[in-house]
Amino acid sequence: MRGVMAALAVAASVVVPVAGDGPFVFPRSAPEAQGIASEAIQSFVEEAERTIDALHSLVIVRHGVVVAEGWWAPYSAGEPHQMFSLSKSFTSTAVGMAVSEGLLSTDDPVLKFFPDEAPAEPSANLKAMRVRDLLTMTAGHHEEDLRGFPYNSEESVVRRFLSLPVAHKPGTLFVYNTPASYMLSAIVQKVTGQPVVDYLGSRLFQPLGITGATWDASRQGVSMGGFGLNVRTEDIARFGELYLRKGQWQGRQIVPAAWVEAATSRQVSNGSSPSSDWEQGYGYQFWRSRHGFYRGDGAHGQFCLVLPEYDTVVAITAGTRDMGAVMNLVWERLVPALGPQALPENRSANAALASKLAALTLPAITGETRTAAASAISGRRYEITGKQAGLEAVTLTGDGEDTTVTFRLAGKDHPVSAQAGRWRRGTSAMTGSDQVVAASGAWTAADTYTLKVVRYRTPFATTYRLRFRADTLEGEVEQNVGPASERTTVIRGRAAARPARTSESR
Repeated sequence: MRGVMAALAVAASVVVPVAGDGPFVFPRSAPEAQGIASEAIQSFVEEAERTIDALHSLVIVRHGVVVAEGWWAPYSAGEPHQMFSLSKSFTSTAVGMAVSEGLLSTDDPVLKFFPDEAPAEPSANLKAMRVRDLLTMTAGHHEEDLRGFPYNSEESVVRRFLSLPVAHKPGTLFVYNTPASYMLSAIVQKVTGQPVVDYLGSRLFQPLGITGATWDASRQGVSMGGFGLNVRTEDIARFGELYLRKGQWQGRQIVPAAWVEAATSRQVSNGSSPSSDWEQGYGYQFWRSRHGFYRGDGAHGQFCLVLPEYDTVVAITAGTRDMGAVMNLVWERLVPALGPQALPENRSANAALASKLAALTLPAITGETRTAAASAISGRRYEITGKQAGLEAVTLTGDGEDTTVTFRLAGKDHPVSAQAGRWRRGTSAMTGSDQVVAASGAWTAADTYTLKVVRYRTPFATTYRLRFRADTLEGEVEQNVGPASERTTVIRGRAAARPARTSESR
C-alpha cells in the first residue's frame, strides 16, 4: 500500500461536491485522468467474473469523479437493490444527526426512551445499556439469545428487545447485534416523531439526490434499522463520498464531521486477525477494514468501501457466498492501481473498458430450444410429492424459443416465462408478494430443462433443474446464497393423469 504522501500528492485534483442550482450529478471522466489505468479496472471486472458468483453492480469514484460504472444484466442503474446490513450505516447517520440536533446523546440510557416498555424489574445490565452500546454492538447479549429475533412481532418489537437477557456488562463484549440496530431506529423515531426513512428524507436523501429510497418497517411502523433499506448503487457511492468528505456535500455540512470521525473509527475490538476484514475493529455501525479503510456492508455482497488514503469510494452490489473474496479482489487488483497523479490518455483502453462495462450480463441459460421431451411433456402437470420447496405442481408449456414454467404454490399458479440465452423480465408473486424477476431457460440435456429466475432488486436467484423421464419429474431447486444446508432442495413428482377423451372431443 502506498503511504500518506501519495494521498497528499493528489489532493489538488479532488473534485468536492459544491453548491449548484440543480441536483448534484457526479462528473464522469476517463480513469487515467484520475490516476488509474482503464486496463486495471477491466482486469478487476474480468477477474470478478471468473472467480466471484456474482457481482451485480460496480461504481468506482476517484477524486469525486465516477471513473467506472457497470451493471450485470438483468440488474440496471435505475433499479434499487436490497442493502441488508449496509442499512445500519444509514441508521448510524440518523443517530448522528439527531445527536447534533440535541435530541439525544450517545451516553443516554436506552431505558430512558422506553419507560413504558421496560420489564417490571430491569436487570442492572439492562439499566446500564447506553445508546453507545447499541452503536458499537456491545449491548451485552449472547449471540444465541439474538437468534430468531421477532422483527415482525405483533407485540412491540422494542418490548421484545428489552426482555432479552443481558448477560454481560454493556460496553465490554462485541456481539454482532442487528436487533440493537432496530433499537437505534426506534430511538430516533421516538425523539423525532418520524421513522428513520422519513427523518433522513430531507436531511440526507434529498441533499444527496437519493430518490425513491424505501425501508421495510416493523408492524409498529419503525424502520428496521439493521436491514430493509433499498437504494441504487450510485446512491451507495454518494453516501460513501459524503463520508469521505467528512460529512460535507454541496457546500453544506450534512453530517457533523465529528460524527463521521467517531462512526468510522475503531470504537471497540472485534478480533485480532490481521488477515480478516471482520477483525479490524468496529465503529458506530461501520466496519473497520484492512489497510486503514472502512466500510458499510450487507449480506451477500452489498458494499460501501471508503478508501480515505486513496480518495476513493467503491460501491458494489452482489449475490455471493464469499464476501471476503470481493474485498480481497478490490484490495489486490484495484488499490495497487490507484496512482498519485494522472496517467497519459489511453483512448483504446478507455474504449475497451467502456465496451466491457456496457455489455455486462449474468450468464443466461443456454442450450436447446426444442427436444423430443419438450414436445412430450408440454402442458402436462407434474404433481410434487410432499410439496418439496413448497411446490405443489410444475407445468411446462412451449417447445420453441419461448417457454413458460408454471409453479403451483399454496393453491395458486405462478407462471414464469423464459428464453434461451437471454433474460426475460416479468413479475412473480412466488415469494408471497409481487416482485420483478428476470428468467432464462433452455433444455440443457435431452430430458432436462434448466430455468434460472433472478429477483433483480435483491441478491437472490433460484435455479431449477427439471428432469423429465416418462411420467416422472426429478430435479433440484438451488438458491444462489444462504446456508449451505438449505441451498438445494431435491424435488420429485409424477405426471397427473391426462383428462379422458370423450366422443365430443374426438
